[in-house]
Amino acid sequence: MKVFITGAESFVGKELIKILKKYPKIKVYGCDLNIMKNKFFDKADIRKKNFYKRIPKNIDVIIHLAAISRDQDCSNDLMECYKTNVIGTLNVLEAAKKLNIKKVLFASTEWVYYNKLAQKGADEDSKLDLSNLKSDYAKSKLISEDHCKSYFEKFKIDITILRFGIIYGERFKNWSAVEAIFNNISKTENITVGSLKTSRKFIHINDICYGIIKAIKLKNFNIINLQGEKLITLKEIINNSEKVLNKKIKIKEMSSNSPSIRKIYSKKSNQKINFKPNISIKEGLLRLNRLFNN
Repeated sequence: MKVFITGAESFVGKELIKILKKYPKIKVYGCDLNIMKNKFFDKADIRKKNFYKRIPKNIDVIIHLAAISRDQDCSNDLMECYKTNVIGTLNVLEAAKKLNIKKVLFASTEWVYYNKLAQKGADEDSKLDLSNLKSDYAKSKLISEDHCKSYFEKFKIDITILRFGIIYGERFKNWSAVEAIFNNISKTENITVGSLKTSRKFIHINDICYGIIKAIKLKNFNIINLQGEKLITLKEIINNSEKVLNKKIKIKEMSSNSPSIRKIYSKKSNQKINFKPNISIKEGLLRLNRLFNN
C-alpha cells in the first residue's frame, strides 16, 4: 500500500510517519510547506491549484492532515485560514479525483460540535449547523467535511472524516491544557485554573495515530470520532502531574461552579474500527516528563 500524507511535518504527521514506517507493506510518501525534499517527501503547497502534480503515481490513500489548526491563528488571518483549510482541502480532493486515488482520510476536529451540543452530549449522528459555530477554525473544517461528502457522492471516492479530540503528547509548543498544566507545575509552586471540574476526553498522540491507521481500512463514507476513553478533569491532570513530578502545589480556582465539559461520544466509531485508546493520562505525563528531562 502507498500512503500519501499532507502536513507531514505537523505534530500528528511526524508521529504517524514514524509509526507507519514500522509496517513493511506500507510505503509512506508526503508533503509539507516546511520539509526537505527527498525521494519520498516533497515541499508542496496544498493551496495551489496544480497541487496534484506533486503527488507520486499509484497512491492508494491520502491522509490529509495539513491545516491551520490553532483557532487564534485562524482568527488573526481569516483569508489564510480559508485558503489553507477549505481551498487546500478542495485541492486535495481534486487531486484524488484526477489521479484516481480511491481513498481519502480527512483530519477534522471535535470543535465542529458547538459548545451547547457538546455540553449535552454529541456523537457522529448529531446534526451540525455552521451558524452555531463561533470558531473560524471549526467553520473551515465543517465546510470541508461537506465538500468531502460531495466528492464521495459525486466521484465515489471512499472518504473518512476523522474528528480528532484534544490531542496531547511529547512536544515543546502548541500545547493543550495537559502539557501547559504539567509544565506550570514543574516550574512553579502555584497554579490558577477556572474550574477544577472542567474536563475533556484528552487523547495521546500515539493513540490518535493508531486510530488513523485503523481507519484506513474503511470503505464508503464514514465519520469517526477519535477521542480519549473518558473525560479527564483539570483536577486529575494536576493530581497526576504532582505524582509524576513528586511535588505538591497550591491551586487557585477562579470559577469552581462554572466548569466547561464537552461530552463527545465515540462508542460507534470505536466499534467500527476496533479501536480503544491505550495510553492513560498518567502514562502520557510520564512520557512528557521524560521528554522535558532529556
